[in-house]
Amino acid sequence: METVILVLHVLTAICLVTLVLLQQGKGADMGAAFGGGSSGSLFGASGSANFLSRATAVLAVIFFLTSMLLTYVSFTKTDSQSLMTGPGLEEVGEIPQPTSEINGMEDVSEGAAEGKIPE
Repeated sequence: METVILVLHVLTAICLVTLVLLQQGKGADMGAAFGGGSSGSLFGASGSANFLSRATAVLAVIFFLTSMLLTYVSFTKTDSQSLMTGPGLEEVGEIPQPTSEINGMEDVSEGAAEGKIPE
């Protein structure tokens, strides 16, 4: 069920973006007055405005509905566990305390406090 809704959601989003990019802007009519007319367009001079606007509105409604359905489905899913309620970490033994020597080096912090630089 969730996969079907997700596929429908992605396809709707792709179609919605495509339809929005196909539409003319509000300032496109000014260019038509100076010879860049849209009479040679696919849907005619003004026929595309209603079709594309209505198709965009329908796809927007479908997109919002699939968004809400995906939210509802993921909220009501009970087979997943939270990180906080899942199985605990393995029991860790005693943590070894750091020693003053690291890889055979001697502790130089005592001399540093007196201003001595180790060689």
